[in-house]
Amino acid sequence: MIDIKKESRGYIAHGVSACAGCGMELILRTVLNALGQDTTLVIPPGCSALFCGFGKETGLKVSTFQGNLENSAAYAAGIRAGYEVQGNNHSTVVAFAGDGGTLDIGLQSLSGMMERGDDVLYICYDNEAYMNTGIQGSSATPLGAWTTTTPTGKPVYKKDLLGIAMAHGIPYCASASVANIKDMTKKVEKAKSIQGPKLLHIHCPCPTGWGSAPSKSIEVSKKAVQTGAWVLYECEDGNIKLNNPPKELKAVQEYTKLQKRFSGINEEQLVALQMGITKNFERLMRMQAE
Repeated sequence: MIDIKKESRGYIAHGVSACAGCGMELILRTVLNALGQDTTLVIPPGCSALFCGFGKETGLKVSTFQGNLENSAAYAAGIRAGYEVQGNNHSTVVAFAGDGGTLDIGLQSLSGMMERGDDVLYICYDNEAYMNTGIQGSSATPLGAWTTTTPTGKPVYKKDLLGIAMAHGIPYCASASVANIKDMTKKVEKAKSIQGPKLLHIHCPCPTGWGSAPSKSIEVSKKAVQTGAWVLYECEDGNIKLNNPPKELKAVQEYTKLQKRFSGINEEQLVALQMGITKNFERLMRMQAE
């Protein structure tokens, strides 16, 4: 059972300036409640930088370092190495970055961190575009979705971040969503307990960029899971497990119709999006059975 008093106390100050309905704030609050005070965060420029503050002001109650957009994983690895020199093997080092700073600009430093086996927890909150700088498309933007740089809908599928992580052979990686806080909490706690590089890829609703109602963020996230647009699964030591997968996928239109970014999607793109989602879900189901 969730301790409401503890949840409300948390490690983030009240009144931060995240957009109404933003999934990122809920994700970071959940992550820090699971990890506790003995945590060091590395945050790049982006939406999450608003938690760092500036000068003597900050919205966080844990030690935090703000680096550059392209090297969060490298900074986190350096902090981890410094702690080890000091004999500190208890603090959890976390890189917390968006999809642009992870799947695009920060991918090479993340790859290096995973290849070296650095004991860092990397968390990507995925709102599927560069929301902080004007809603430009990223490699995490879904097929058919509008952004300012894909005005007729993105022409290709989003990048498979967990597939890249699994190719590195890291001990643990998983997807999560604000649609299931209990599942997210369990995965954060599991990642904390594992030595070596860990990656969590968390679906992050963005009403501003998605054109969805701020009050519907959780509903939109649930529809993503129910339609297979976002699959909850984990890979531990090479073994894949889907977490409470739907017995039957709902039509992707139940997810897309809640967001203005898909209002211009044509029939061909919609069919291709549905086919890609179904193919990916069936692929993961097969991988779980192997």
